[in-house]
Amino acid sequence: MNNQGLLFLTSLPMISPVKKSETVVLVGVITRLQPEEQVTEYLDELEFLALTAGATTLRRFVQKVDLPNSATFIGQGKMLEIKDYVVQNGVDTVIFDDELTPSQLRNLEKALEIKILDRTNLILDIFAQRAKTAYAKTQVELAQYQYLLPRLTRMWTHLERQQGGIGMRGPGESEIETDRRIIRDKIVLLKEQLIKIDRQMATQRKNRGQLVRVALVGYTNVGKSTLMNYLSKSEVFAENKLFATLDTTVRKVVIDSTPFLLSDTVGFIRKLPHQLVESFKSTLDEVREADVLLHVVDISHPKFEDQLHVVNQTLKEIGAADKVNYLVFNKVDAFTFIEKDEFDLSPSTRKNISLDMYMNSYMAKEDAPCIFISAKKGVNVDALRNELIKLVRTGYKVRYPYSQHAQGYPGYNFVPGQPETEELE
Repeated sequence: MNNQGLLFLTSLPMISPVKKSETVVLVGVITRLQPEEQVTEYLDELEFLALTAGATTLRRFVQKVDLPNSATFIGQGKMLEIKDYVVQNGVDTVIFDDELTPSQLRNLEKALEIKILDRTNLILDIFAQRAKTAYAKTQVELAQYQYLLPRLTRMWTHLERQQGGIGMRGPGESEIETDRRIIRDKIVLLKEQLIKIDRQMATQRKNRGQLVRVALVGYTNVGKSTLMNYLSKSEVFAENKLFATLDTTVRKVVIDSTPFLLSDTVGFIRKLPHQLVESFKSTLDEVREADVLLHVVDISHPKFEDQLHVVNQTLKEIGAADKVNYLVFNKVDAFTFIEKDEFDLSPSTRKNISLDMYMNSYMAKEDAPCIFISAKKGVNVDALRNELIKLVRTGYKVRYPYSQHAQGYPGYNFVPGQPETEELE
């Protein structure tokens, strides 16, 4: 599993936005390493990604193989089945759940005669749609060009493509060799721009002083922004779609006369494109440089433990696994389970585990402190605020030992009437 996965110049034009009526079909493969249940879950997520991009999924196609076909990813029989359905139903795009090689992409486009996207391209497209600031747009554009460079043999040609649609918001194409030169030059320029921006953002972080830093991390769409709004008593864009937050929001928050910095970061996801991990360096630096991580988990999701593992693995890969990590199980209001009849002797499954059972299990782990809340409904959030302040004050005690500074940490300098929340750049 690949868990790495985060200012248009004048030479290449932006492509028109997604067509809301665009229809797609999804394709996944069952292998020895990817069983049917897992493929179903991945395709559920892929369908949500497609919806976030503005498309409507008409059907899913799944094939069981030992290994994906090196030339076309799927077998000839399944490819003919997909082509028949595409022609009969006027489908606009076929989306594959795994990243396709340039040759697979080329062969599939030639055989199916339709636009082909893979999971990476779809995620990049959503990032392009969601990027609002010049910094985020620069990061996304760099990732798009890095993805596009080895894939310049597309069936539709030239920079002057007229139609848009998902996967088409980024750079276009012209003659292949000219394109490659242009894109290589663009990548160099964008990297130079990001180096400058990274330096500026590093300076901004340094200028924030010695306040304890708390970062909200977690899988995408687990409720981080909603929790940010509750804790900071301010409004951060929150929506029930994947990657609603791209730009890191940092706010100075004061609770019980104790100030700290609170940041809302981009969500992680399975198979996060490595191009995004490379491009979103400064965004991930907010996580790497935090003193405390609030790891938000959607307890109502059927596979929340898999999502928890994905985030922990990604934190390890970006060098942030050693941080103080406090688990926040969110969305208890949406949690459901099926209670077994007392005479049912069949083995219990995840669907039969109650919220109390999960609470007892996780809260018994001394090495992984946690709390169960609903940020949307405000359930137990005050208790989380109290626990958070304990963590923040512990951070100040480590930074300013009382033996040296009896009243040395910034919380003692709080003036009554001072704003409790302040947005920082």
